[in-house]
Amino acid sequence: MKKSVWLWIIAFILTLLTAVYQRMTGPTYPISGKINIDGKVISYSLDRSHGGNEDHLIKIKTDEPKISGLLQWKRYKTNDEWKTDSLVYNDGALTGLLPHQPPAGKLMYKITLVKNEKPFLLNEGNPVVIRFKGDVPAFIIIPHVILMFLAMLLSTRTGLEFFNNKPNYKKLLYWTLGILLLGGMIFGPIMQKYAFGEYWTGFPYGIDLTDNKTLLAVIGWLIALVAFKKSAKPRFWILFASIFMFIIYLIPHSVLGSELDYNEMDRQQNKIEQSIE
Repeated sequence: MKKSVWLWIIAFILTLLTAVYQRMTGPTYPISGKINIDGKVISYSLDRSHGGNEDHLIKIKTDEPKISGLLQWKRYKTNDEWKTDSLVYNDGALTGLLPHQPPAGKLMYKITLVKNEKPFLLNEGNPVVIRFKGDVPAFIIIPHVILMFLAMLLSTRTGLEFFNNKPNYKKLLYWTLGILLLGGMIFGPIMQKYAFGEYWTGFPYGIDLTDNKTLLAVIGWLIALVAFKKSAKPRFWILFASIFMFIIYLIPHSVLGSELDYNEMDRQQNKIEQSIE
């Protein structure tokens, strides 16, 4: 098998592993676990992201009518008191609702199951933080995800070209930068607008790490492109851009993402109410 084919296979495997790692370590990946209640093991999955305009449904499968539950929640990073709602048993599951929040709004919530007046804390009693976002159309999110995966694949493959006896960078470099720009700098901001109401919340307007990661990756490949055109030995700059993008994309997805400041929102609301009075 030709070395080029092996390099594509290695690039695909590395990209796939990176995508899985990034997804599973991110702050929006559900928290899963099991709890033993009097010999009955109950599995649960607690969501940390909600898209759309509806309330968020909490659902714990129990198949045990004698088990009841409580849902406690409050707005994230506020001095709000915890609110408590009872979970409702229906068709083999305990269900409850978290009220819908504005885009980038977050709630903290805890779930306690109860049997014979004995409490059982899910997630060891630690609160789960869920972020709300707007509904992103499939015709935006699907191309964005595919393009970013391809950008990472091409970036990795272009870096691996370093190990070819006669490296041919031109097509790989242009395809990498072009797909990265299309997926990250065009579809990315459009998706951000649908989800959180802003096209860009990275530098210099904010600290959104997803936006900033994309920006850094683009800068890295622009440097590689300049080196390809101007430098006598561009291969090391191209390898640097590939490794640099690989490293920054190991940072979990949605870390330091868009976040609604409830305290500022309340202050603005109070000002409006006072002006009306």
